[in-house]
Amino acid sequence: MSTGSLTSADLDRLRKEFAADPTAKLLQNALTASELKAVALDHDVVMATDTTMSHQLDDWKVTDQKKSGRCWLFAGLNLFRVGAAAKLHVKQFEFSQNHAMFFDKMERANYFLQAIIDTADRPTDDRTVATLLEDCMGDGGQWNMFVAVVKKHGVVPKSVMPETISSEGTGQMNASLRRILHSAARVLREARAETRPEVVEKTLTTVWRALCLHLGTPPERFFWQWTDQDQQFHRDGWLTPQEFQHRYFTIDAEDLVCLVNDPRPTSPYGRTYTVDLLGNVVGAPPVVYLNVEIATMKKIAANMIVDGTPVWFGCDVDQQMDRDRGIWDARLHSLEEVYATEFALDKAARLDYHQTLMTHAMLLTGVDLVDGTPRKWRVENSWGETHADKGFYTMNDSWFDEYVFEIAAPRSLLPPDLLAALDERPTVLPAWDPMGALAR
Repeated sequence: MSTGSLTSADLDRLRKEFAADPTAKLLQNALTASELKAVALDHDVVMATDTTMSHQLDDWKVTDQKKSGRCWLFAGLNLFRVGAAAKLHVKQFEFSQNHAMFFDKMERANYFLQAIIDTADRPTDDRTVATLLEDCMGDGGQWNMFVAVVKKHGVVPKSVMPETISSEGTGQMNASLRRILHSAARVLREARAETRPEVVEKTLTTVWRALCLHLGTPPERFFWQWTDQDQQFHRDGWLTPQEFQHRYFTIDAEDLVCLVNDPRPTSPYGRTYTVDLLGNVVGAPPVVYLNVEIATMKKIAANMIVDGTPVWFGCDVDQQMDRDRGIWDARLHSLEEVYATEFALDKAARLDYHQTLMTHAMLLTGVDLVDGTPRKWRVENSWGETHADKGFYTMNDSWFDEYVFEIAAPRSLLPPDLLAALDERPTVLPAWDPMGALAR
């Protein structure tokens, strides 16, 4: 085949080669009638994957983010609801995801407006400005962004600020917020410096109104009382969201640092990184990653579970997944065999060539250890109870290696060299770097 345009001879050869391949014909018959994942599913992997774990924490029901990209908030609040439920002595408990999203969006609007002011001297086709404008009001986030929101605004029980139709399906609300922010961005970029504060104030007033209309008005205080699982009545009285968080968060959120596995040669292990203009709360600590080898990440995650603490983690969720069966495995779908080719990109190359990035956050709630080595992991998702094991998924360890990118881990489990690295000034990655991807 030539290196220029496709010729008739090229197409004729391709047609004849395909027609002469009996396997290709069988696969064509299958793929024109069935989904690719069903045809390529490796039955041996499915049969070898069971849901039992040597260490399993969960005895609660999963949550459901519905048609929203709030997985990172759900996973964060799910991590802390374990201790809250124990302290309240109840079987099931949820913090309000709607409350957390309200303040994330309010803070994110302000963060975006300040970033627009900071980059006002650049053209709109500047890559950093374009990145800001592209995703100025989505639902996604990262661990440090979760900590920033709950530290500043606290948390409330789900009963105090329940879901609304817009929190469960954020598309229309987000589209309206983007229109508000894009309009304000143009005014800010054209305005004189002394008039910009007035533009920001007016815009944030509009954003607050929109959020209250769609999500409800968040409470300044609420009256908290409950009946526990032994039918005993309790009353705490009036609490602010910050007081409720301090009372019922049993883990120090700020003690958990973000470990990532970025195997690209440009990002050496044992160093810290941040992403330009990534965040949601102005004045909060920056989003900082400590890059570690995957074996280190797995060891720390397993130790957390064995010690009784679930693990917040971010991954590329759709790769090699069977949603109905609730299985992840690096070889779950035999795509190379279907297409008679080799997919030769490793994890680092997939990042470089835009084939992978973090797309979703969940909790690790179990691990199956054999002589201290993990075979598989149990995952609490936030997609409801319909799929998998009532919403809990099974991840074979091969998938962890390839598609898990970050976890939130306590400083106490880090070796001295990694603890010391946290004190170093982080390398700043550009705003469009894949490690700045937001879990949805």
